[in-house]
Amino acid sequence: MAVKAELNSRDKRYLDMSLNAPMWQVVLRIGTPLALYQALAIFFTILDTMMASHISKESVSAVAYLAQVNLLLSSVGGGLAVGAGIQISRAYGEGELLLVRKRVSSLYALSLALGLLILLVILPFRRGFLRLAGAPEALIDVGVEYFAVQLFVMVVNFLNAVYIAVERARGNARRIFLLNLLVILVKLSLTAVFVYILHGTLTMIAVASLVSELTLFAFAVKNSLIGDSAFSFSLQAVSPEKRVNEPMVRNSVPVIAEKALFAFGKTIVNAMCTVYGALMVGAMGVSNNLGGITTNPQNGFQQGSSAIISQNFGAGKFRRVLEAFYVTAGINMLLGAVISGLELWQLDLLAGLFDGGSEEFRAMIALVYRYEALGAVPLGFNAAVMALLYGLGKTRLTLLLNIARVFVFRIPVFWFLQHFTQLGEASVGVVMMVSNISVAVLAGVVCVFVIRQFKRQFVDKAGEMD
Repeated sequence: MAVKAELNSRDKRYLDMSLNAPMWQVVLRIGTPLALYQALAIFFTILDTMMASHISKESVSAVAYLAQVNLLLSSVGGGLAVGAGIQISRAYGEGELLLVRKRVSSLYALSLALGLLILLVILPFRRGFLRLAGAPEALIDVGVEYFAVQLFVMVVNFLNAVYIAVERARGNARRIFLLNLLVILVKLSLTAVFVYILHGTLTMIAVASLVSELTLFAFAVKNSLIGDSAFSFSLQAVSPEKRVNEPMVRNSVPVIAEKALFAFGKTIVNAMCTVYGALMVGAMGVSNNLGGITTNPQNGFQQGSSAIISQNFGAGKFRRVLEAFYVTAGINMLLGAVISGLELWQLDLLAGLFDGGSEEFRAMIALVYRYEALGAVPLGFNAAVMALLYGLGKTRLTLLLNIARVFVFRIPVFWFLQHFTQLGEASVGVVMMVSNISVAVLAGVVCVFVIRQFKRQFVDKAGEMD
């Protein structure tokens, strides 16, 4: 039986809007729900941290440290979904509907295989793996079973990441927002019950995460088995063809490496923080969460814009590619200024939500974030550049930028601050500020060359510029 691939009326309307409507409307319509979702995601991460602090201050540090280890592993599925999602969007813009369905189906199969492989390799040796990742023994004792459950969360999340990438390519940003709102409500409700009513351990927080991810997966299954839709899964459409898989894998490998190395670099930074005591690891994690209140919405617009850029590039709408970048940069930098400014205004109140009654811990959080917040506006510009590079399939450059962010501008600078300055604990915040501003400057340099080349190669040849 031949595989079919069709578009429903809603998918046709979205593609027409992406390719023809005023760009600021397109970016806001697609990016706003994704930004709200990302804001809610960091919100529930913050509430998770607050609930962990109810168990113990050590639990806060364990969650902060293990979050980076989990991010390192999840980078495989997340990077694959991002890189392959761009190729799905491009085929959608080109009108290659059968190719879209084959890529969607093959991506699901590949993500499941990778997730199960990682689970089987790491789960039996989880304590040794955490030692290899540099986790302090005290945090391993507190969080090893939490980490075990998170490995199962990771497998489900691999598949959910594919589903979200597919819905993003279709422009279903509102559905992404609503489904993830449901996930957050399930997660927070269960965590509250486990922590405040049942007085459970840190492991129960991970169980709540697993149940919430399974909730999203149930909807993913339901919405991914829709007849002959180009965006539905079909076992018959899973294909070994080079044309189907090679562009997805080629685009994804740098993204996977980028995310994995970035997460690995952050685990190194966390380990370097332990010279100031285990509580500083938690303080840095909380500061990163506060920073995420700004950067997560920026990343939402980045994700939406990268899909828009890819679709317009596939359709030969080269001028609109650059318009999407400029609009996204303006929105993201404005968000950075407004949100970080409000956070600095109420920083003592925010830090007090996580201190577990410890004035020392509150002071640590405030000290780190006062510096980290200064990178919010530059990171907004950086996110827009990343959207442009992802959308154009230049994932090797995104890999370069994120490697530089951690391994050039963060770890060496942190080592220098620790050994050759008297900043002490303040160096934790200073290094975040320096690395975030520096990578934005580098992104600007890369952006100038990419746009200049893009104009010569596509825009000027097409006669779309005056």
